[in-house]
Amino acid sequence: MSAKPDDKPIRKPARAATAANPSGQPARKPETAMIADIKAIRARARQHIEDGAITDSYTADRGTVIKLLNEALATEIVCVLRYKRHYFMASGLMADAVKGEFLEHANEEQAHADRIAERIVQLGGAPDLNPDVLSGRAHAEYVEGTDLRDMVKEDLVAERIAIDSYRAIIDYLGERDTTTRRLMEEILAQEEEHADELADLLDGWTGG
Repeated sequence: MSAKPDDKPIRKPARAATAANPSGQPARKPETAMIADIKAIRARARQHIEDGAITDSYTADRGTVIKLLNEALATEIVCVLRYKRHYFMASGLMADAVKGEFLEHANEEQAHADRIAERIVQLGGAPDLNPDVLSGRAHAEYVEGTDLRDMVKEDLVAERIAIDSYRAIIDYLGERDTTTRRLMEEILAQEEEHADELADLLDGWTGG
């Protein structure tokens, strides 16, 4: 049976152009877009390879971040030295129990310092461990304390200072440097534990 003259092949209507798709062409599938993105990432990775871990997606001011980390590094080193002095100088009825806290905190602060120094190097900076400037750059102070209870109090004050200053660093970093922010968040959590432990020592003080 022959087709009637007015019979025409059925055609699908042309895809209308939209603001999101001005060409009217079929939208690119998400997986296709991802493949294109990976190709771009691979190409960028071959550029400026001397920057190591720092790529074009890093949006923080690297110089400022390195400066803040060197201040945090100095803070940790000063805290290590203060805790170590308190550990060796502790005496009195509660000395044995408190000395253990001092030594544990000193070791954990040293681990913080090492992690911060490693991150500074990853960012292309240099950890500033010059002893002539450490105390001036540190947020916390090096206070020797007059007796065991005073040592605990001064360590608690230093931890509270570190907590507030590290929170400020974390707020500054935001989403611009999530790796450094996570590092400082982990360190902050342990500083808060230190402060709680020292506060408990003061609350339960029975002698010195």
